[in-house]
Amino acid sequence: MEYLGIDLSCAVGSLRHGQLPEKDCLLPLISKLLGYAIVAASTTVKLPQIMKILKHQSVRGLSMISFELEVIGYTIALAYCLHKGLPFSAYGELLFLLIQALVLVAIIYYYSRPLHAITWIRALLYCAVAPTVLAGQIDPLLFEALYASQHAIFLFARIPQIWQNFSNKSTGELSFITSFMNFGGSMVRVFTTIQENAPKSVLLAMQLVSQQILPS
Repeated sequence: MEYLGIDLSCAVGSLRHGQLPEKDCLLPLISKLLGYAIVAASTTVKLPQIMKILKHQSVRGLSMISFELEVIGYTIALAYCLHKGLPFSAYGELLFLLIQALVLVAIIYYYSRPLHAITWIRALLYCAVAPTVLAGQIDPLLFEALYASQHAIFLFARIPQIWQNFSNKSTGELSFITSFMNFGGSMVRVFTTIQENAPKSVLLAMQLVSQQILPS
């Protein structure tokens, strides 16, 4: 009995005999359910941030480079998980986070007009390279190096925003709800990634992918 990669036979069999499922049966089941819950929740994670910008028609206090680096990190992480053939429940949120991050960057660009030439160059460079990376059509050694670098990308993506908050003595239009949802998701994702027996590098990535500095 299997639905969406979730094996229910063990748990159902135990319950039919009036027994609680064993730990080895229950943990993978909980992991899968939590994994899909994270994927479902990820479809709305960045909506509070997007709605806050649209409501105030302002990107005050937001660091453009932070959100751009976030898009790059999501792209690399998603490409690597696809390349490794991990189950969708282990990384599915990356797809939805990437889509929302792209929309968010586009909105930031819109409210930051006129854009500098270097900003257009960065955007065009991403559009040219991202499809190749997502398709996994790069040298395996380069792919591993690129994946290793995305840990640093997510880490350094936080620094410009932290500095922006510190300089302005305010979080501006940074959404607390979006930041909190990212933080909570990262905690749950650590457990599910371990249960999926993903490589340690993927575990570290999942922690960095969802981690945000909560606005104060």
